[in-house]
Amino acid sequence: MAEFVTALEAAKKIPDHATLGLAGMGLSGWPEEIGCAIRDSFKESGHPCDLNLKQGSAMGDWKERGATRLGEAGEGLITRWSGAHVGSAYSLRQMAYENKIQCHCLPQGVIVNLWREIAAGRPGLISKVGLGTFVDPRVNGGKMNTCTTDELVELVEFNGEEYLFYKAFKLDVALLRGTIADEDGNISFEHESIFNEGLAVATAAKNSGGIVIVQVEYVTKSGTIRPKDVKIPGIMVDYVVVATNKDACWQAEGVYYEPAFSGQIRKPLKAIEPLPFDERKVVCRRCAMELAKGNIVNLGVGMPADVSKVVAEEGLIDYITMTTESGMVGGVPSALPNFGSAYNPEATLEHGSMFDFIDGGGLDVTCLGIGEIDEEGNNNVSKFGPRLTGPGGFINITTSTPKVIFCGTFMGKAKLKAGDGKVQILEEGKVKKFVKSVEQITFSGKYAKDSQEILYITERAVFKLIDGKVSLIEIAPGLDIKKDILDNMDFVPEISKDLKEMDKEIFNETWGGLKKYMM
Repeated sequence: MAEFVTALEAAKKIPDHATLGLAGMGLSGWPEEIGCAIRDSFKESGHPCDLNLKQGSAMGDWKERGATRLGEAGEGLITRWSGAHVGSAYSLRQMAYENKIQCHCLPQGVIVNLWREIAAGRPGLISKVGLGTFVDPRVNGGKMNTCTTDELVELVEFNGEEYLFYKAFKLDVALLRGTIADEDGNISFEHESIFNEGLAVATAAKNSGGIVIVQVEYVTKSGTIRPKDVKIPGIMVDYVVVATNKDACWQAEGVYYEPAFSGQIRKPLKAIEPLPFDERKVVCRRCAMELAKGNIVNLGVGMPADVSKVVAEEGLIDYITMTTESGMVGGVPSALPNFGSAYNPEATLEHGSMFDFIDGGGLDVTCLGIGEIDEEGNNNVSKFGPRLTGPGGFINITTSTPKVIFCGTFMGKAKLKAGDGKVQILEEGKVKKFVKSVEQITFSGKYAKDSQEILYITERAVFKLIDGKVSLIEIAPGLDIKKDILDNMDFVPEISKDLKEMDKEIFNETWGGLKKYMM
Protein backbone atom coordinates (compact mmCIF):
# COMPACT_ATOMS: atom_id res chain seq x y z
CA MET A 1 0.00 0.00 0.00
CA ALA A 2 1.27 3.48 -0.88
CA GLU A 3 2.52 5.74 1.87
CA PHE A 4 1.22 9.33 1.98
CA VAL A 5 4.08 11.77 2.59
CA THR A 6 4.87 15.47 2.21
CA ALA A 7 6.72 16.76 -0.83
CA LEU A 8 9.90 17.28 1.20
CA GLU A 9 9.67 13.76 2.64
CA ALA A 10 9.29 12.42 -0.90
CA ALA A 11 12.34 14.37 -2.06
CA LYS A 12 14.41 12.78 0.70
CA LYS A 13 13.41 9.29 -0.52
CA ILE A 14 15.37 9.86 -3.74
CA PRO A 15 18.86 8.34 -3.46
CA ASP A 16 22.00 10.09 -4.67
CA HIS A 17 23.18 9.11 -8.17
CA ALA A 18 19.65 7.96 -9.12
CA THR A 19 18.17 7.91 -12.61
CA LEU A 20 14.93 9.87 -12.40
CA GLY A 21 12.09 9.44 -14.93
CA LEU A 22 9.34 11.97 -15.76
CA ALA A 23 6.17 11.65 -17.84
CA GLY A 24 3.97 14.27 -19.45
CA MET A 25 4.01 17.35 -21.65
CA GLY A 26 4.10 21.00 -20.64
CA LEU A 27 2.75 21.12 -17.10
CA SER A 28 0.54 18.08 -17.58
CA GLY A 29 2.16 15.31 -15.59
CA TRP A 30 4.74 17.56 -13.92
CA PRO A 31 4.73 17.34 -10.07
CA GLU A 32 5.61 20.96 -9.32
CA GLU A 33 5.46 20.73 -5.53
CA ILE A 34 7.82 17.76 -5.42
CA GLY A 35 10.15 19.37 -7.95
CA CYS A 36 10.48 22.44 -5.74
CA ALA A 37 11.06 20.20 -2.70
CA ILE A 38 13.89 18.35 -4.48
CA ARG A 39 15.50 21.69 -5.29
CA ASP A 40 15.13 22.91 -1.71
CA SER A 41 16.40 19.66 -0.22
CA PHE A 42 19.55 19.82 -2.34
CA LYS A 43 20.15 23.46 -1.42
CA GLU A 44 19.74 22.67 2.26
CA SER A 45 21.58 19.36 2.57
CA GLY A 46 23.30 18.59 -0.73
CA HIS A 47 21.00 15.60 -1.26
CA PRO A 48 19.78 14.07 -3.45
CA CYS A 49 22.63 14.77 -5.86
CA ASP A 50 24.20 13.61 -9.13
CA LEU A 51 20.82 12.73 -10.68
CA ASN A 52 20.32 11.51 -14.25
CA LEU A 53 17.08 13.12 -15.44
CA LYS A 54 15.07 11.43 -18.21
CA GLN A 55 11.99 13.03 -19.78
CA GLY A 56 9.95 12.38 -22.90
CA SER A 57 8.70 15.82 -23.86
CA ALA A 58 8.93 19.45 -22.80
CA MET A 59 8.29 19.67 -19.05
CA GLY A 60 7.47 23.23 -18.06
CA ASP A 61 5.70 26.47 -18.89
CA TRP A 62 8.68 28.20 -20.57
CA LYS A 63 8.84 30.53 -17.54
CA GLU A 64 9.46 29.28 -14.02
CA ARG A 65 7.53 26.08 -13.43
CA GLY A 66 8.54 22.61 -14.57
CA ALA A 67 11.88 20.83 -14.77
CA THR A 68 13.62 24.20 -14.67
CA ARG A 69 13.02 24.05 -10.88
CA LEU A 70 15.70 21.37 -10.69
CA GLY A 71 18.18 23.61 -12.47
CA GLU A 72 17.49 26.39 -9.98
CA ALA A 73 19.42 24.34 -7.43
CA GLY A 74 22.65 25.02 -9.30
CA GLU A 75 25.37 22.53 -10.19
CA GLY A 76 25.40 19.08 -8.62
CA LEU A 77 21.72 18.15 -8.43
CA ILE A 78 21.31 17.19 -12.09
CA THR A 79 24.46 16.04 -13.88
CA ARG A 80 22.92 14.18 -16.84
CA TRP A 81 19.78 15.13 -18.73
CA SER A 82 18.03 13.65 -21.72
CA GLY A 83 14.70 14.35 -23.33
CA ALA A 84 13.00 14.94 -26.64
CA HIS A 85 12.40 18.59 -25.86
CA VAL A 86 14.54 20.52 -23.40
CA GLY A 87 13.78 24.10 -24.41
CA SER A 88 11.18 24.90 -21.76
CA ALA A 89 13.52 24.23 -18.81
CA TYR A 90 15.58 27.42 -19.03
CA SER A 91 17.91 26.85 -16.08
CA LEU A 92 18.88 23.33 -17.14
CA ARG A 93 19.18 24.41 -20.77
CA GLN A 94 21.61 27.15 -19.79
CA MET A 95 23.68 24.68 -17.77
CA ALA A 96 23.79 22.37 -20.77
CA TYR A 97 24.86 25.22 -23.04
CA GLU A 98 27.64 26.08 -20.59
CA ASN A 99 28.76 22.42 -20.54
CA LYS A 100 27.93 22.03 -16.85
CA ILE A 101 25.72 18.98 -17.43
CA GLN A 102 25.64 16.26 -20.07
CA CYS A 103 22.64 16.62 -22.36
CA HIS A 104 21.10 14.34 -24.98
CA CYS A 105 18.04 14.91 -27.12
CA LEU A 106 16.32 11.88 -28.61
CA PRO A 107 13.05 11.44 -30.55
CA GLN A 108 9.97 11.76 -28.36
CA GLY A 109 8.30 8.60 -29.62
CA VAL A 110 11.47 6.64 -28.94
CA ILE A 111 11.70 7.86 -25.36
CA VAL A 112 8.05 7.31 -24.42
CA ASN A 113 8.11 3.79 -25.85
CA LEU A 114 11.56 2.93 -24.51
CA TRP A 115 9.96 2.97 -21.04
CA ARG A 116 7.87 -0.04 -22.08
CA GLU A 117 10.96 -1.90 -23.23
CA ILE A 118 12.61 -1.23 -19.86
CA ALA A 119 9.44 -2.26 -18.02
CA ALA A 120 9.38 -5.57 -19.88
CA GLY A 121 13.06 -6.27 -19.26
CA ARG A 122 14.04 -5.98 -22.91
CA PRO A 123 17.46 -4.58 -23.91
CA GLY A 124 16.18 -1.51 -25.73
CA LEU A 125 14.29 -0.27 -28.76
CA ILE A 126 15.28 -0.75 -32.40
CA SER A 127 13.94 1.69 -34.97
CA LYS A 128 14.67 3.53 -38.19
CA VAL A 129 13.56 6.74 -36.50
CA GLY A 130 16.54 9.10 -36.31
CA LEU A 131 18.61 7.74 -39.19
CA GLY A 132 20.46 10.56 -40.94
CA THR A 133 19.53 13.10 -38.26
CA PHE A 134 21.67 14.47 -35.42
CA VAL A 135 20.53 11.47 -33.36
CA ASP A 136 22.39 9.08 -35.67
CA PRO A 137 25.74 8.18 -34.00
CA ARG A 138 27.46 8.90 -37.34
CA VAL A 139 26.32 12.51 -36.88
CA ASN A 140 26.03 13.55 -33.20
CA GLY A 141 24.45 10.59 -31.43
CA GLY A 142 21.91 12.98 -29.91
CA LYS A 143 24.59 14.90 -28.00
CA MET A 144 23.70 18.56 -27.47
CA ASN A 145 27.02 19.85 -26.12
CA THR A 146 30.72 19.02 -26.06
CA CYS A 147 30.89 17.66 -22.50
CA THR A 148 28.40 14.88 -23.28
CA THR A 149 30.24 11.57 -23.59
CA ASP A 150 27.61 8.93 -22.82
CA GLU A 151 26.62 6.85 -25.85
CA LEU A 152 22.86 6.22 -25.83
CA VAL A 153 22.38 5.18 -29.47
CA GLU A 154 24.04 2.52 -31.64
CA LEU A 155 23.88 1.95 -35.38
CA VAL A 156 22.99 -1.69 -36.08
CA GLU A 157 22.20 -3.82 -39.10
CA PHE A 158 19.27 -6.21 -39.16
CA ASN A 159 18.20 -8.26 -42.19
CA GLY A 160 20.54 -6.17 -44.32
CA GLU A 161 19.02 -2.84 -43.30
CA GLU A 162 20.25 -0.02 -41.08
CA TYR A 163 18.53 0.69 -37.77
CA LEU A 164 19.24 2.66 -34.62
CA PHE A 165 19.32 0.84 -31.31
CA TYR A 166 18.29 2.89 -28.29
CA LYS A 167 19.67 1.26 -25.15
CA ALA A 168 17.61 0.42 -22.08
CA PHE A 169 18.76 1.53 -18.64
CA LYS A 170 17.87 0.98 -14.99
CA LEU A 171 15.28 3.43 -13.66
CA ASP A 172 15.61 4.22 -9.95
CA VAL A 173 12.79 6.72 -9.44
CA ALA A 174 9.56 7.53 -11.29
CA LEU A 175 8.40 11.07 -10.49
CA LEU A 176 4.82 11.46 -11.72
CA ARG A 177 1.56 13.33 -11.32
CA GLY A 178 -2.13 12.44 -11.46
CA THR A 179 -5.34 14.10 -10.35
CA ILE A 180 -6.80 11.82 -7.66
CA ALA A 181 -5.34 9.09 -5.44
CA ASP A 182 -7.40 6.76 -3.33
CA GLU A 183 -6.20 5.54 0.04
CA ASP A 184 -4.53 2.53 -1.59
CA GLY A 185 -2.51 4.68 -3.99
CA ASN A 186 -4.57 4.05 -7.14
CA ILE A 187 -4.15 7.08 -9.39
CA SER A 188 -6.65 8.67 -11.80
CA PHE A 189 -5.99 11.31 -14.46
CA GLU A 190 -9.42 12.91 -14.17
CA HIS A 191 -8.34 16.49 -14.91
CA GLU A 192 -5.23 15.74 -16.92
CA SER A 193 -5.55 16.76 -20.56
CA ILE A 194 -3.06 14.06 -21.60
CA PHE A 195 -2.90 10.34 -20.80
CA ASN A 196 0.84 10.45 -20.56
CA GLU A 197 3.35 7.61 -20.32
CA GLY A 198 3.10 7.55 -16.52
CA LEU A 199 2.08 3.90 -16.34
CA ALA A 200 5.05 2.83 -18.47
CA VAL A 201 7.46 4.93 -16.38
CA ALA A 202 6.00 3.55 -13.14
CA THR A 203 6.29 -0.02 -14.41
CA ALA A 204 9.85 0.57 -15.58
CA ALA A 205 10.83 1.85 -12.13
CA LYS A 206 9.11 -0.96 -10.21
CA ASN A 207 10.60 -3.66 -12.44
CA SER A 208 14.04 -2.03 -12.10
CA GLY A 209 13.78 -2.25 -8.32
CA GLY A 210 13.14 1.48 -8.01
CA ILE A 211 10.46 3.60 -6.36
CA VAL A 212 7.39 5.43 -7.70
CA ILE A 213 6.38 8.84 -6.34
CA VAL A 214 3.13 10.46 -7.49
CA GLN A 215 1.79 13.94 -6.75
CA VAL A 216 -2.00 14.39 -6.84
CA GLU A 217 -4.44 17.19 -6.12
CA TYR A 218 -7.13 15.20 -4.32
CA VAL A 219 -7.43 12.05 -2.19
CA THR A 220 -10.51 9.83 -1.97
CA LYS A 221 -11.59 6.74 -0.07
CA SER A 222 -10.47 3.30 -1.26
CA GLY A 223 -12.67 1.79 -3.95
CA THR A 224 -14.24 5.07 -5.09
CA ILE A 225 -12.21 5.47 -8.30
CA ARG A 226 -13.80 3.41 -11.07
CA PRO A 227 -11.42 0.63 -12.14
CA LYS A 228 -11.25 1.86 -15.73
CA ASP A 229 -10.32 5.33 -14.49
CA VAL A 230 -7.25 4.04 -12.65
CA LYS A 231 -4.28 4.91 -14.86
CA ILE A 232 -1.55 3.86 -12.41
CA PRO A 233 -2.54 1.05 -10.02
CA GLY A 234 -1.63 1.31 -6.36
CA ILE A 235 0.52 -1.83 -6.52
CA MET A 236 3.05 0.26 -8.47
CA VAL A 237 2.97 3.36 -6.26
CA ASP A 238 5.25 3.72 -3.25
CA TYR A 239 4.63 7.31 -2.17
CA VAL A 240 1.79 9.77 -2.75
CA VAL A 241 2.08 13.51 -2.19
CA VAL A 242 -1.17 15.47 -1.94
CA ALA A 243 -0.25 18.95 -3.18
CA THR A 244 -0.89 21.82 -0.79
CA ASN A 245 -0.75 24.52 -3.48
CA LYS A 246 -3.02 24.66 -6.53
CA ASP A 247 -0.22 26.34 -8.48
CA ALA A 248 1.47 22.93 -8.39
CA CYS A 249 -1.42 21.30 -10.26
CA TRP A 250 -1.92 23.24 -13.47
CA GLN A 251 -3.47 21.19 -16.26
CA ALA A 252 -1.45 22.90 -18.99
CA GLU A 253 1.08 25.71 -19.28
CA GLY A 254 -1.51 28.43 -19.87
CA VAL A 255 -4.48 27.30 -17.81
CA TYR A 256 -5.11 25.80 -14.38
CA TYR A 257 -8.11 23.81 -15.61
CA GLU A 258 -9.92 23.80 -18.96
CA PRO A 259 -12.66 21.13 -18.83
CA ALA A 260 -12.88 21.02 -22.64
CA PHE A 261 -9.29 19.66 -22.65
CA SER A 262 -10.03 16.77 -20.31
CA GLY A 263 -13.48 15.87 -21.61
CA GLN A 264 -15.76 17.21 -18.90
CA ILE A 265 -17.47 19.58 -21.38
CA ARG A 266 -17.53 20.23 -25.13
CA LYS A 267 -16.79 23.84 -25.89
CA PRO A 268 -18.75 25.55 -28.72
CA LEU A 269 -16.34 26.17 -31.58
CA LYS A 270 -17.50 29.78 -31.80
CA ALA A 271 -15.93 30.28 -28.38
CA ILE A 272 -12.50 29.51 -29.87
CA GLU A 273 -11.03 32.80 -31.05
CA PRO A 274 -10.05 32.93 -34.75
CA LEU A 275 -6.53 33.91 -35.76
CA PRO A 276 -5.91 37.60 -36.40
CA PHE A 277 -5.27 38.37 -40.05
CA ASP A 278 -1.56 38.64 -40.80
CA GLU A 279 1.17 36.76 -42.65
CA ARG A 280 0.94 33.93 -40.10
CA LYS A 281 -2.67 33.33 -41.03
CA VAL A 282 -1.73 33.39 -44.73
CA VAL A 283 0.79 30.59 -44.15
CA CYS A 284 -1.73 28.56 -42.16
CA ARG A 285 -4.31 28.97 -44.94
CA ARG A 286 -1.82 27.77 -47.56
CA CYS A 287 -1.04 24.75 -45.39
CA ALA A 288 -4.76 24.01 -44.99
CA MET A 289 -5.06 23.92 -48.79
CA GLU A 290 -2.90 20.75 -48.72
CA LEU A 291 -5.45 18.87 -46.63
CA ALA A 292 -8.07 16.58 -48.13
CA LYS A 293 -11.41 15.47 -46.79
CA GLY A 294 -10.95 12.37 -44.62
CA ASN A 295 -7.29 13.07 -43.79
CA ILE A 296 -5.81 12.23 -40.40
CA VAL A 297 -3.60 15.21 -39.63
CA ASN A 298 -0.86 15.97 -37.11
CA LEU A 299 0.02 19.55 -36.22
CA GLY A 300 3.27 20.60 -34.59
CA VAL A 301 4.02 23.30 -32.04
CA GLY A 302 4.03 26.98 -32.97
CA MET A 303 2.58 28.20 -36.24
CA PRO A 304 1.50 24.72 -37.47
CA ALA A 305 -0.86 24.31 -34.51
CA ASP A 306 -2.85 27.31 -35.78
CA VAL A 307 -3.79 25.50 -38.99
CA SER A 308 -6.57 23.92 -36.95
CA LYS A 309 -8.03 27.37 -36.22
CA VAL A 310 -8.11 28.16 -39.94
CA VAL A 311 -9.95 24.92 -40.69
CA ALA A 312 -12.37 25.55 -37.82
CA GLU A 313 -12.99 29.14 -38.95
CA GLU A 314 -13.78 27.84 -42.44
CA GLY A 315 -16.37 25.51 -40.89
CA LEU A 316 -14.58 22.37 -42.10
CA ILE A 317 -13.14 20.90 -38.91
CA ASP A 318 -15.40 17.85 -39.33
CA TYR A 319 -13.89 17.12 -42.75
CA ILE A 320 -10.64 15.94 -41.21
CA THR A 321 -9.37 14.42 -37.97
CA MET A 322 -6.80 16.49 -36.16
CA THR A 323 -4.32 14.77 -33.85
CA THR A 324 -1.37 15.70 -31.67
CA GLU A 325 1.51 13.41 -30.72
CA SER A 326 0.49 13.68 -27.07
CA GLY A 327 -2.48 11.43 -27.83
CA MET A 328 -5.30 13.80 -28.81
CA VAL A 329 -7.60 12.47 -31.56
CA GLY A 330 -10.19 14.82 -33.05
CA GLY A 331 -11.32 18.18 -31.79
CA VAL A 332 -9.26 21.35 -32.24
CA PRO A 333 -5.63 21.14 -31.07
CA SER A 334 -4.48 24.05 -28.94
CA ALA A 335 -1.44 26.15 -29.78
CA LEU A 336 0.99 27.46 -27.18
CA PRO A 337 0.78 27.99 -24.27
CA ASN A 338 -1.38 24.84 -24.15
CA PHE A 339 0.18 22.80 -26.95
CA GLY A 340 -0.48 19.07 -26.64
CA SER A 341 -4.01 19.61 -25.36
CA ALA A 342 -7.08 19.85 -27.59
CA TYR A 343 -10.55 21.30 -27.29
CA ASN A 344 -13.28 18.66 -27.54
CA PRO A 345 -11.14 15.61 -28.44
CA GLU A 346 -13.01 12.53 -29.66
CA ALA A 347 -10.50 10.30 -27.93
CA THR A 348 -7.40 10.63 -25.80
CA LEU A 349 -4.80 7.92 -26.36
CA GLU A 350 -1.91 7.02 -24.12
CA HIS A 351 1.20 8.87 -25.26
CA GLY A 352 3.13 5.80 -26.38
CA SER A 353 0.16 4.34 -28.23
CA MET A 354 -0.14 7.48 -30.33
CA PHE A 355 3.48 7.07 -31.36
CA ASP A 356 2.80 3.46 -32.33
CA PHE A 357 0.16 4.86 -34.69
CA ILE A 358 2.51 7.56 -35.99
CA ASP A 359 5.57 5.30 -36.44
CA GLY A 360 3.47 2.74 -38.31
CA GLY A 361 2.38 5.31 -40.90
CA GLY A 362 -1.13 6.00 -39.57
CA LEU A 363 -1.07 9.72 -40.36
CA ASP A 364 -1.89 11.15 -43.78
CA VAL A 365 -0.43 14.62 -43.35
CA THR A 366 1.68 16.49 -40.84
CA CYS A 367 2.38 20.19 -40.60
CA LEU A 368 5.52 21.15 -38.67
CA GLY A 369 7.69 24.22 -38.22
CA ILE A 370 10.62 25.66 -40.14
CA GLY A 371 13.81 26.56 -38.31
CA GLU A 372 16.55 26.40 -40.94
CA ILE A 373 16.30 24.76 -44.37
CA ASP A 374 19.34 23.91 -46.49
CA GLU A 375 19.79 22.95 -50.12
CA GLU A 376 19.42 19.23 -49.39
CA GLY A 377 16.03 19.88 -47.81
CA ASN A 378 17.28 19.30 -44.25
CA ASN A 379 15.33 21.13 -41.55
CA ASN A 380 16.76 22.19 -38.20
CA VAL A 381 14.32 22.97 -35.41
CA SER A 382 16.33 21.59 -32.50
CA LYS A 383 19.43 23.74 -31.93
CA PHE A 384 20.32 27.36 -32.66
CA GLY A 385 23.57 28.42 -31.03
CA PRO A 386 22.89 28.82 -27.30
CA ARG A 387 19.23 27.89 -27.73
CA LEU A 388 19.02 24.15 -27.17
CA THR A 389 15.52 22.90 -27.89
CA GLY A 390 15.42 19.31 -29.09
CA PRO A 391 13.18 17.65 -31.67
CA GLY A 392 10.11 16.71 -29.65
CA GLY A 393 8.07 14.34 -31.81
CA PHE A 394 9.42 15.91 -35.02
CA ILE A 395 11.72 13.04 -36.02
CA ASN A 396 9.14 10.29 -35.46
CA ILE A 397 6.43 12.18 -37.31
CA THR A 398 8.52 13.04 -40.38
CA THR A 399 9.87 9.50 -40.75
CA SER A 400 6.63 7.74 -41.70
CA THR A 401 4.03 10.35 -42.71
CA PRO A 402 3.25 10.39 -46.48
CA LYS A 403 2.84 14.18 -46.78
CA VAL A 404 5.12 16.38 -44.69
CA ILE A 405 4.55 20.14 -44.69
CA PHE A 406 7.11 22.44 -43.10
CA CYS A 407 5.83 25.96 -42.55
CA GLY A 408 7.00 29.31 -41.25
CA THR A 409 7.83 32.83 -42.33
CA PHE A 410 10.42 33.09 -45.11
CA MET A 411 12.73 35.40 -43.16
CA GLY A 412 13.11 35.94 -39.44
CA LYS A 413 12.18 39.35 -37.97
CA ALA A 414 10.78 40.79 -41.21
CA LYS A 415 7.95 43.34 -41.05
CA LEU A 416 5.18 42.33 -43.41
CA LYS A 417 1.67 43.39 -44.30
CA ALA A 418 -0.85 41.04 -45.88
CA GLY A 419 -3.98 42.26 -47.65
CA ASP A 420 -5.54 43.14 -51.01
CA GLY A 421 -4.47 39.81 -52.47
CA LYS A 422 -0.75 40.14 -51.77
CA VAL A 423 1.92 40.46 -49.11
CA GLN A 424 4.06 43.59 -48.77
CA ILE A 425 7.57 43.56 -47.32
CA LEU A 426 7.72 46.70 -45.17
CA GLU A 427 11.13 45.91 -43.72
CA GLU A 428 13.33 43.02 -44.76
CA GLY A 429 14.12 40.39 -42.18
CA LYS A 430 17.47 40.00 -40.46
CA VAL A 431 17.55 36.21 -40.13
CA LYS A 432 17.82 33.91 -43.14
CA LYS A 433 15.99 30.62 -42.78
CA PHE A 434 17.11 29.13 -46.11
CA VAL A 435 20.81 28.53 -45.47
CA LYS A 436 23.70 26.68 -47.08
CA SER A 437 23.97 24.16 -44.26
CA VAL A 438 21.80 23.72 -41.17
CA GLU A 439 23.37 23.76 -37.71
CA GLN A 440 21.70 20.48 -36.74
CA ILE A 441 19.79 17.96 -38.86
CA THR A 442 16.38 17.36 -37.28
CA PHE A 443 14.86 16.24 -40.59
CA SER A 444 17.08 14.61 -43.20
CA GLY A 445 16.15 15.29 -46.80
CA LYS A 446 18.52 12.53 -47.89
CA TYR A 447 16.66 9.94 -45.80
CA ALA A 448 13.17 11.03 -46.88
CA LYS A 449 11.30 8.15 -48.49
CA ASP A 450 10.71 8.33 -52.25
CA SER A 451 7.01 7.93 -51.54
CA GLN A 452 6.88 11.02 -49.32
CA GLU A 453 5.80 14.47 -50.47
CA ILE A 454 7.85 17.17 -48.72
CA LEU A 455 6.70 20.80 -48.89
CA TYR A 456 8.10 24.03 -47.42
CA ILE A 457 5.41 26.72 -47.16
CA THR A 458 6.04 30.39 -46.37
CA GLU A 459 4.09 33.61 -46.93
CA ARG A 460 6.36 34.47 -49.91
CA ALA A 461 6.87 31.15 -51.63
CA VAL A 462 6.23 27.42 -51.62
CA PHE A 463 9.05 24.93 -52.17
CA LYS A 464 9.02 21.16 -52.72
CA LEU A 465 11.72 18.52 -52.32
CA ILE A 466 12.07 17.00 -55.79
CA ASP A 467 14.78 14.43 -56.55
CA GLY A 468 16.68 15.50 -53.44
CA LYS A 469 16.64 19.20 -54.34
CA VAL A 470 14.66 22.10 -52.89
CA SER A 471 12.56 23.43 -55.77
CA LEU A 472 10.54 26.65 -55.95
CA ILE A 473 7.02 25.85 -57.15
CA GLU A 474 4.94 28.91 -56.11
CA ILE A 475 5.56 32.60 -55.42
CA ALA A 476 3.29 35.13 -53.71
CA PRO A 477 1.51 37.68 -55.91
CA GLY A 478 3.41 40.90 -56.54
CA LEU A 479 6.83 39.72 -55.35
CA ASP A 480 10.05 39.85 -57.31
CA ILE A 481 11.62 36.40 -57.51
CA LYS A 482 15.19 37.69 -57.35
CA LYS A 483 14.91 40.57 -54.87
CA ASP A 484 12.35 39.08 -52.49
CA ILE A 485 13.20 35.36 -52.71
CA LEU A 486 16.55 34.33 -54.22
CA ASP A 487 18.62 37.21 -52.79
CA ASN A 488 17.51 36.13 -49.31
CA MET A 489 18.62 32.51 -49.69
CA ASP A 490 22.14 31.14 -49.19
CA PHE A 491 21.61 28.64 -51.97
CA VAL A 492 19.91 28.71 -55.35
CA PRO A 493 16.89 26.42 -55.47
CA GLU A 494 15.67 24.64 -58.53
CA ILE A 495 13.01 26.76 -60.26
CA SER A 496 10.00 24.78 -61.44
CA LYS A 497 9.21 25.06 -65.13
CA ASP A 498 5.60 25.26 -63.98
CA LEU A 499 6.17 28.03 -61.41
CA LYS A 500 2.78 29.26 -60.20
CA GLU A 501 1.42 32.20 -58.27
CA MET A 502 0.05 31.46 -54.81
CA ASP A 503 -3.73 31.83 -54.56
CA LYS A 504 -4.23 35.58 -54.05
CA GLU A 505 -7.47 34.97 -52.14
CA ILE A 506 -5.58 33.73 -49.07
CA PHE A 507 -3.98 37.19 -48.84
CA ASN A 508 -7.35 38.83 -48.18
CA GLU A 509 -8.73 39.36 -44.68
CA THR A 510 -11.79 37.22 -45.37
CA TRP A 511 -11.40 34.02 -47.32
CA GLY A 512 -14.03 31.26 -47.38
CA GLY A 513 -12.23 29.37 -50.15
CA LEU A 514 -10.86 26.32 -48.33
CA LYS A 515 -13.72 23.95 -49.18
CA LYS A 516 -12.85 23.79 -52.88
CA TYR A 517 -9.36 22.54 -52.01
CA MET A 518 -10.46 19.96 -49.45
CA MET A 519 -13.17 18.21 -51.47
